[in-house]
Amino acid sequence: MSFSSDIKQELNKNTSLTNKEIVKQELIGYLISGNASITNAREIKFATESDYNINRFSKLLTNLNIDHEIDVIGKSFIIILKIKNINFIRVKDNLIYFDYQEDLKEENMRALIRGTFMGAGSINNPKKEYHLEIDLENNINLENVKKILNKLGINVKTFQTSIYIKEGEEISKFLALIGANKAVMKFEDIRIQKEMNAKINRLVNCETANLNKTINASIEQIAAIKKLQETGEFKKLDDNLKEIAVLRLENPDMPLIELGKLLKEPIGKSGVNYRLKKIMEIADLCIRKE
Repeated sequence: MSFSSDIKQELNKNTSLTNKEIVKQELIGYLISGNASITNAREIKFATESDYNINRFSKLLTNLNIDHEIDVIGKSFIIILKIKNINFIRVKDNLIYFDYQEDLKEENMRALIRGTFMGAGSINNPKKEYHLEIDLENNINLENVKKILNKLGINVKTFQTSIYIKEGEEISKFLALIGANKAVMKFEDIRIQKEMNAKINRLVNCETANLNKTINASIEQIAAIKKLQETGEFKKLDDNLKEIAVLRLENPDMPLIELGKLLKEPIGKSGVNYRLKKIMEIADLCIRKE
């Protein structure tokens, strides 16, 4: 079962249908979703492959005493109802609209949003990527639903007639908004694990990059020291440079700060770096003279 199906199953089982106004608002959400359309017979057809979804929609209609028929075509469940039996939506040019209300109560706004998600919403498996999407029937409904979500503190983006969210935190807030509490807990568990894994990967990558940098620098330093030994210039180095050079040859992978600790008179990382750079400059001069 998909993550979307789990959420719709949870909402179908747990959300109460005792408040008629809340039921009506959730039904409006279904009717303005992308899976609802007007037929040539001037009826509203709602189609879905989710049995949880069609069951919920049928419950809403029955609760409000709205006659409807259920059919199955292939893998799709179909509900048909007469436009004349619904007086809280508008139909114009074969499109379904609802009237946006500035003073709509929060619980009613939540119900409407829940209906749009149940009607034509989906969410990817968060283990792969964060993506929640709801398809609306037309652009006017899209803008009105976006207004409601913004009033409820959810930031969304739009594309054509779809609303979508790609930020993990916003998706978690959305799921809590529509009452999918179990899904929120599961989503947050996955999100926390992903963030921890990402931090670990960043640390490993950083350590690997630092190690590669140390190794590459060490290779250049050793090459310079060996060049001085080959040309006899090594004997001319002062004792401080000779000491660090020998330590580098003996400890090719050691970080500078650790090399500094091995000196007779220990120095810090910058001091070791200075001496090795000096050796490389002298070796460079030797190469130029050849």
